Amino acid sequence: MMPRLKQTFREQVLDKLEQEFSVTNRMAMPCLDKIVLNVGVGKSLEGTKLNPKVREQVEQDLAKISGQKPVFIRARKSVSNFKVRAGYEVAAMVTLRGDRMWEFLDRLISLAIPRIKDFRGLSDKSFDGRGNYSFGVSEQGIFPEVDMANVQFVHGMHITMAFRNSNDQMSRAFLRELGFPFVREEDAKRN
Repeated sequence: MMPRLKQTFREQVLDKLEQEFSVTNRMAMPCLDKIVLNVGVGKSLEGTKLNPKVREQVEQDLAKISGQKPVFIRARKSVSNFKVRAGYEVAAMVTLRGDRMWEFLDRLISLAIPRIKDFRGLSDKSFDGRGNYSFGVSEQGIFPEVDMANVQFVHGMHITMAFRNSNDQMSRAFLRELGFPFVREEDAKRN
């Protein structure tokens, strides 16, 4: 069965984007390629190793949130100011593609983002110039899959949405049509 958001994209969003940007070829339309979740754990280094409790919890949380096992990233260079040496595990990462990516995006928009405290919308200026969108979340508790009663270590994460055949305007329209909660222009002008 096709994910709900993917079906909405194919049936409604594609037609609106074709009209708005006057693209005649469907293969040239912007397409969500992947979503990358990244959790930095460099602050939890103890000597030469990552604290095992922190490593286990980050691994469990990312696996529950994404539905796949995370990969731990090692530092490429030594940086003395941050007390990091080459080879230390400094981050955990998950890359979502296909139906799992669409299901995660649906849960993110409809369940997780509304649970952010004092939420006033995500910035619509966090595009990188090629149409990719990134934002950060300060705690994993916004995802309903994570039971905060059993959490010993609160961590945030960085979420990046990578697009294909897109630019900033097309990606912004793409996400807005899917219901992504960007800051409204009236609220942005007040701040």
